[in-house]
Amino acid sequence: MADKIKVMIVDDHDMVRKGLKAYLATEDTIELVGEASSGHQAVRRFEALHPEVILMDLIMEEGSGIEATKQILARDPAKKIIILTSFYDDEQVFPAIEAGAMSYLLKTASSEEIIQAIYKAHAGKTVIDGKVAQKLITGLHKTTQPADQLTTREREVLKLIAEGRSNAEIAKLLFIGIKTVKTHVSSILSKLDVADRTQAAVYAYQNHLFSKE
Repeated sequence: MADKIKVMIVDDHDMVRKGLKAYLATEDTIELVGEASSGHQAVRRFEALHPEVILMDLIMEEGSGIEATKQILARDPAKKIIILTSFYDDEQVFPAIEAGAMSYLLKTASSEEIIQAIYKAHAGKTVIDGKVAQKLITGLHKTTQPADQLTTREREVLKLIAEGRSNAEIAKLLFIGIKTVKTHVSSILSKLDVADRTQAAVYAYQNHLFSKE
């Protein structure tokens, strides 16, 4: 018989942990090695419990699931973490995925879906809830504007370029050296992917970067 998949549950609600334990108890090939009621406790306990798969809640009073995920994976990248939460807003989904979570399920998932997610995570496969997947797809389709890459100082310089100011005037107005202005201008042209100051000014006006005063 194959070795059982060792699982740890992390959730600050006792009833949720009891429900998950009942689900896992139905599977002969899954072994619940322990549980934690907070992110902080999860980080402390995973090294002693040696779980292969961790079911991780996100919002907990003592240490978030995102922070716990980061810390656990920093210590042991081989751990497979499944986010199991009620939340699927941008503030939770993207940080959780970026933290290295293998899968992302909502607590409305059926027991069978959770069990299958554990098997797949153990095999290195990802499972993402449909609503969460849509969030990720929408996020990928959002286009980043070149101007978003500009620093605060570069935006100040671009504004003055758009006003027709020379490098010398910009240097005087911003209390910086000519060489520094030239460096900013070069960076602006590169980030906006334009050939010269005129095109940079046109870009600024076409994209309404600065309100008319």
